[in-house]
Amino acid sequence: MDIEITLWVNGAAHQLFIDTRTTLLDTLRERLGLTGPKKGCDHGQCGACTVLLDGRRVNSCLALAVAYQDAEIVTIEGLADDENLHQLQRSFIEHDAFQCGYCTPGQICSAIGMLREVEAGWPSAVSTDLNAEHITLSDDEIRERMSGNLCRCAAYANIVPAIAEVLPIRSPDAKRRSGSGVFPERSEWVGDRNKEVGR
Repeated sequence: MDIEITLWVNGAAHQLFIDTRTTLLDTLRERLGLTGPKKGCDHGQCGACTVLLDGRRVNSCLALAVAYQDAEIVTIEGLADDENLHQLQRSFIEHDAFQCGYCTPGQICSAIGMLREVEAGWPSAVSTDLNAEHITLSDDEIRERMSGNLCRCAAYANIVPAIAEVLPIRSPDAKRRSGSGVFPERSEWVGDRNKEVGR
């Protein structure tokens, strides 16, 4: 059955007639022409289709588009601010954190969602203290938290440092690994910008 829906994608409203069984991934790619989210396994196992829904990372191949009419959907195409790449996009380039590049959009979107989870205090399977007030993202923590995104080229050796380069060290002394952080101001959050453009 086809119904009319409105999706907010990358800060813009899109009215569509779609079959209620259409996945968010197919809607983004086939109806809106946003080919950043990739169709890899189509079973939610590779992470190539990862997008942000209200700031949280989601495998869009498992999500039905009709269920997300009120969500702020951000794809890799919506991360850059005009000509200015998102900090993680720049870091992936600087660290050569890709080979074929197929998984890169999902890796970057997932990394942004993962960093938000850390900022919210969510522990992982390798967190030593589940009740810690501050989380320090070690390389092992990053690997564990990004384990839902696969890379057939095995560019993991550069993906982890690319993510580590932009994150704030969550420790009592709160020093950064670099001069640029993902969270210095709320304006850096993906999705917040969308609220300023007509929502």
